[in-house]
Amino acid sequence: MRATLVLVCAASVALQGCDQPTDVTRPVQASAKTDCPTGFNSGSFVTLPAGSFLKGADPLYPEENPSMRLRVEGFSIQSHEVTNDQFAAFVQATGYVTEAETASDSDDPAAGSALFVRDGKAGNGRWVLRKGATWRTPEGKSSTITGKGRHPVVHVTLADARAYAKWAGGRLPTEEEWEYAASTGLPDPANRFSGAVDDAGIPRANHWQGVFPVLDQATDGFSGTAPVACFPADRNGVHDLIGNVWEWTDSPVDDARMIIKGGSWLCAANFCARYRPAARQPQERDFSSNHIGFRIIHDVAAQ
Repeated sequence: MRATLVLVCAASVALQGCDQPTDVTRPVQASAKTDCPTGFNSGSFVTLPAGSFLKGADPLYPEENPSMRLRVEGFSIQSHEVTNDQFAAFVQATGYVTEAETASDSDDPAAGSALFVRDGKAGNGRWVLRKGATWRTPEGKSSTITGKGRHPVVHVTLADARAYAKWAGGRLPTEEEWEYAASTGLPDPANRFSGAVDDAGIPRANHWQGVFPVLDQATDGFSGTAPVACFPADRNGVHDLIGNVWEWTDSPVDDARMIIKGGSWLCAANFCARYRPAARQPQERDFSSNHIGFRIIHDVAAQ
């Protein structure tokens, strides 16, 4: 992959369309999470029946318009993002090499995967394109995922996600399927931010607390990705559709870009606020970073 630092909204304060929303309530201080529930059921799926939903409900940014009611056929969605352990099993079975790994071994000086780095907890964050940042080495060649098998796999492109989904007997959700799952699962359907924070402003998902990109308070207990299913499931029984990592969908914007959904650990109340079901972001197909992952779905008839 020869990547460019044209990053998603949560990436850089210089991007157009990412101005601070005027109606976002900033989360209050919360007790840090120190442990994740131990009853994690890796690879579990939740079946959602056919139904309708309002796509683009209560839009905040122009690209979320127009709002429209759509019907979606039933499907089963993995209850959590695809983990490092799951992706490792795929690689072991198939020998698959990701695009970021291919870039790491290339002679192209412009090749690499995007990495958000900070100089300490209170350090100013910035994006770099780092050769050697891969799903196995998410911070660069000297890093490892040892002890992070339950974290969402990152540094995966659209092609990588599709390859895993095919091997696992599933597929990536369309934007409409993803948004149907996220919107019908909101704790408070009338509050578009309820997947991110509760009524007291305490985080329900892994996102940035503090002033992005200069201060990460990590009051949700995490400064970076969180192990999947650490936060409570939504009303459908699905975890982390909001926050943790952006998720690839199989819905194109044009020949070069696809829609990603859900926001990530970098979404902050003072900036971007795309941790909502209606939020949508175009992303280059061959792009990878340390805040984009994916999950898969199964067609109900195929089960």
